[in-house]
Amino acid sequence: MTEQERLELIIKTLDSKRGEDIQAIKIADLTILADYFVIVNGTSNTHARTLADEVEFQLSQHGIEPERRESDTGNTWIILDYGDIIVHVFYKDTRSFYKLEGLWADGERLDVSSLLTEEGNR
Repeated sequence: MTEQERLELIIKTLDSKRGEDIQAIKIADLTILADYFVIVNGTSNTHARTLADEVEFQLSQHGIEPERRESDTGNTWIILDYGDIIVHVFYKDTRSFYKLEGLWADGERLDVSSLLTEEGNR
């Protein structure tokens, strides 16, 4: 599975579980941390955990496991590190507080609208 196919699968999976405000930022030219950040928020801590669990499950179906999974005790910020793609799943208030997109504003924001359902495009 190519990096682009994994990125698309992650975004579609988050959308299928009603992840909110899904953003993909290409950061390859800015850092050696990863090539892409995917950022999404859930409506509750439980929803955030569900989003992360589903991404992990769907990628594991293709034999892809995260190098690391980190979360705070309340599941308000969960990180799935797939090496070249890092998925940040937030609870809505936590995402607003950290403003991760602002920290990586020099990155290239990708248009993911074609990967989202009509409902996800609202």
